[in-house]
Amino acid sequence: ERAIARHEVREIEQRHTMDGPRQDTSLDEEEDMVIIYNRVPKTASTSFTNIAYDLCAKNKYHVLHINTTKNNPVMSLQDQVRFVKNITSWKEMKPGFYHGHVSYLDFAKFGVKKKPIYINVIRDPIERLVSYYYFLRFGDDYRPGLRRRKQGDKKTFDECVAEGGSDCAPEKLWLQIPFFCGHSSECWNVGSRWAMDQAKYNLINEYFLVGVTEELEDFIMLLEAALPRFFRGATELYRTGKKSHLRKTTEKKLPTKQTIAKLQQSDIWKMENEFYEFALEQFQFIRAHAVREKDGDLYILAQNFFYEKIYPKSN
Repeated sequence: ERAIARHEVREIEQRHTMDGPRQDTSLDEEEDMVIIYNRVPKTASTSFTNIAYDLCAKNKYHVLHINTTKNNPVMSLQDQVRFVKNITSWKEMKPGFYHGHVSYLDFAKFGVKKKPIYINVIRDPIERLVSYYYFLRFGDDYRPGLRRRKQGDKKTFDECVAEGGSDCAPEKLWLQIPFFCGHSSECWNVGSRWAMDQAKYNLINEYFLVGVTEELEDFIMLLEAALPRFFRGATELYRTGKKSHLRKTTEKKLPTKQTIAKLQQSDIWKMENEFYEFALEQFQFIRAHAVREKDGDLYILAQNFFYEKIYPKSN
């Protein structure tokens, strides 16, 4: 099949040559590809992006970190225009893999002809918040010497919830929904039903694939099968590489059942959890139609569609 495809490409190129010199300097489809991973904090995003960095030289693509001032996930309108223009016209950085803590941005609003491919990973909302709470106090094993914002605060997550502290308040759970909802003001109104519905819509219609932290290897396996131009070799690298489980929050203490139950009384938790379960169901649906299990291992299915009765018949 590859040989036939290469032959057809050569025939097309020869016809272009016969018709005259080619004026089109645009990149072909795969070389023009851009992936945006607008990573949610504390969802194993560092582990995943390290794989992209390790593969970029071998698979010949560029990785760019989107670093916003004070990690603000909402861009100004003028920065949105700059960002869209950079990504769509910066040919020297294509194919490109962009990652950063930035909320979803709809490129269609800016009149671009080809939108980037969005991917993301989300996590159980309480587990994500607990991880972030201790990360701000004790850091992780990625940069152990870096002083974190809440360093020196020894209060446990359980104690924080019992005292009604601000760092563990239910409002702090409101993060994954707005990251998927986008740059509309309503996305950042805590507890907005409209924001959750918009986040669900974007997840289904605007994201190529959204995985979950708890099943990260399966997410990587699906990406390698579907987008080998970027992720060829990613699954093996994740299984055997030293960086795949690199970043672990230190001094993390699991919350008690009482603490979890108290957070689960919140309407905000109920909405974030509904969104998480919605994403998980969609991911498991995609996985079920892409892989088969044998002896405890997952295997990617071979191509299951073919073309026949092709008319008019060629001579």
